[in-house]
Amino acid sequence: MTEDLTRGGSSRPSPTPRLDPAAGQAIYTPLTLKLYDAVVLGVSNAFVWRCPTAALQALYDRNVGARHCDIGVGTGYFLDHARWPVAAPEITLVDLNPASLAAAARRIQRYRPATVEANALAPLPDLGPAFHSLGLCYLLHCLPGSMSEKASVFDHALPHVQPGGRVFGATILSAGLSGGVAVPPAARHLMAIYNRRGIFCNERDTLAALEEVLTQRLDKVRIETRGIVALFEGVRR
Repeated sequence: MTEDLTRGGSSRPSPTPRLDPAAGQAIYTPLTLKLYDAVVLGVSNAFVWRCPTAALQALYDRNVGARHCDIGVGTGYFLDHARWPVAAPEITLVDLNPASLAAAARRIQRYRPATVEANALAPLPDLGPAFHSLGLCYLLHCLPGSMSEKASVFDHALPHVQPGGRVFGATILSAGLSGGVAVPPAARHLMAIYNRRGIFCNERDTLAALEEVLTQRLDKVRIETRGIVALFEGVRR
């Protein structure tokens, strides 16, 4: 049984499947979330992953719709700064981590977002009317398993997006298997640490594997690499 959402409401997590994403999100505590924008968006993006935060913001700006769902919400930075097509977008935040949900919801409280505490690798609860857009920014590289296993995120989320709706996001590619994408030494070192600690699980995440799972599920797929980050977008069939 699922709980119907109201603006500003929440529901409980879905059952956890065999692949447990808990390790990838456990690092995001109220304290680390206060540092996230400065460390990840300010330093790591620019000097380690070599993907300007502005490129990620532009991805949001050209894809967000009037009714939007974000899975893996971080601090809500991109939603806060997005150029929405309407003055009062309807936003639903989905994340396994209650601290991230709370931080993002506070940040965009002017939009009265709905919050859903759920495991994106399991079937999602009722999220209301179909969305015009779905964002998955910096989510996939934190999920366990191969890219084909991580793709269950799309299989669970796409039924909640209307046909023709925009689906987009970004993920950090493997340091060793980046498909021709140059990997700076600092990125290789930091990524190895993150993978050992379970913060990342992207040692097998290649550009080719990402392209395969996207083209199997979306139309008009476009993937751009900036540094070792793949920015992707497409249309729900």
